Parts: sequence; structure tokens; C-alpha cells
Amino acid sequence: MPELPEVETVKRGLAPTMEGALLVRAELRRPDLRFPFPENFANAVAGRRIIALSRRAKYLMIELEGGDVIIAHLGMSGSFRIEKGPIEAGADPATPGAFHHPRGKDEKHDHVVFHLDGGSGPARVIYNDPRRFGFMDLARRSALADHVFLRGLGEEPTGNALDAAYLAARFAGKIQPLKAALLDQRTIAGLGNIYVCEALWRSGLSPKRSAGTLVDKRGRPKQALIALTERIRAVIADAIAAGGSSLKDHIQADGSLGYFQHSFSVYDREGEACRTPGCHGTVARIVQAGRSTFYCPHCQK
Repeated sequence: MPELPEVETVKRGLAPTMEGALLVRAELRRPDLRFPFPENFANAVAGRRIIALSRRAKYLMIELEGGDVIIAHLGMSGSFRIEKGPIEAGADPATPGAFHHPRGKDEKHDHVVFHLDGGSGPARVIYNDPRRFGFMDLARRSALADHVFLRGLGEEPTGNALDAAYLAARFAGKIQPLKAALLDQRTIAGLGNIYVCEALWRSGLSPKRSAGTLVDKRGRPKQALIALTERIRAVIADAIAAGGSSLKDHIQADGSLGYFQHSFSVYDREGEACRTPGCHGTVARIVQAGRSTFYCPHCQK
């Protein structure tokens, strides 16, 4: 699944084309993705101007005039690509940019086409999803907080609301493994497996230790939790700046790849020497709650 930095990268890639454009029509080439499209979806969004693109956790939000919001999730293999100018017979519908994992050119997997009219002329934003694990929904902006996919989500790891005191209040007394506690979307929205591994490595904390050990008897964050909070925000910021990890099927909106994956310090490095300066340990892989965890048993305590 794409993680928060990947979705943020997609949002930023789509925004110059979509924001302010008129959504002339939505072309649905099948009745469903992971779930059926909302009833009358195409008609409901046609003729509406796109006022903004935003993101909540791992969901892309396409905000329309009139108060409706298209909620889109990329699933495992979903991506958007942009085609500009009039449609020409025989034109190559290539996605701009270079691919490490070529994709997005097979029209049989183009399931949704947003036909736009913007300041630079006509454009098409095409959603391609071979595995069809992604989905789209339509909701009122005023009701987003109560939407089935959004209600109960925790703080974003990109804002000032995520601090050590916030985490201490949620970790106090917990014997749950630290990694599992961090992956709880009710605590931190959008933080996924890859970046939890990276943040724990940067913090020198074992994914197996109890989350409550980072909180003192008065419920205040210990120094280790203060440092971990800073590392979480830093690793997410670094990944967004690098364009997202672009693992496997995920690509940016303009077709180019992010390169943060090439600087992973611990994720997917089982058997390699730990990169912590002065550490002579080896990266290990364990399974926690069905997910691969990569860490250094020598320096992560």
C-alpha cells in the first residue's frame, strides 16, 4: 500500500493540473473498483470546478465547488497520470517521466478518466489500477469527520499537533509493542510500516519494547519519546521531499520516481550491516502482526 509520503507526492503532482479546473465529465469504465462507485457518481461531479486537492492520512481528497469531496485511495497498484491537449487518433497515451517499473500505459486498466478544462486547455486525469484495490467515494465536506474511512483517525505526522505529550497520553500504561502502537491509525494517521521501521531505527528504539516504557510514572514523555516524535516527523518530511518511496507499483503523478527508497537505512535490509555509526550489528527481520519489521537488535533497545 502507498504510504503517506506517496499520497502527498501524488497530490502535489496533480494539483497544478486539477486545482481550478472544470471537471467537465467523469468517465467510469467499469461499475466498481474495490467497492462500487457511489450511485450517480459521474453525474454528481460533472460540471463542477475543482477548488483544491488535499490529503487526510493515505486518502487523496478532491474538493469540488458546492461542498462535495471525492475521496480516493490508491490501493496497492493505483496511480494517476495526466494527459494534456486534445485527444488525437493514434496518439501514444504515455505517462510523462521515466519508469523503473513501467506501468499505466495499458488502457484496459484505465478505469476512471476525469475530463478537465483548465487554464492551459483540456486535460485528462486517468486513474489506472491493475489490481483494483483502490476506490473512490463522494462525501460532503461538512461530514468528512464522520465518514466511515476517516472518522477516528489520529493526528497527522506532518503537523504541530503530533508531539511527545500527545503520544505519552496514548502510550501510558500500554504493554503493546511500540511498533504496533505507532501503526495504530487512531493515534497517528497515515504512518505506515516502512516509515515506522525507519523512525525507530533513527531513534535507537526496539520495535518489540512496550510502548508504555516511553512514559514516566507521572504520564510525561521520557526523553526517548521526545526524540522518537522528532524522528517520525523528520523521516516523513525527508520522504516527501524525496518524492516518496515509490516501492513496486507506486509512481508519482508525473511518472517520475521518488528516490527515498534508495536511502532506506533499515527497511528491507535484512542481513546487511547496521548503518548506525559505531554499531557492529546486523539488520534483522521479524514478523509483527503479519507485517515485516526490520531493525538492528544490537543498537535498537
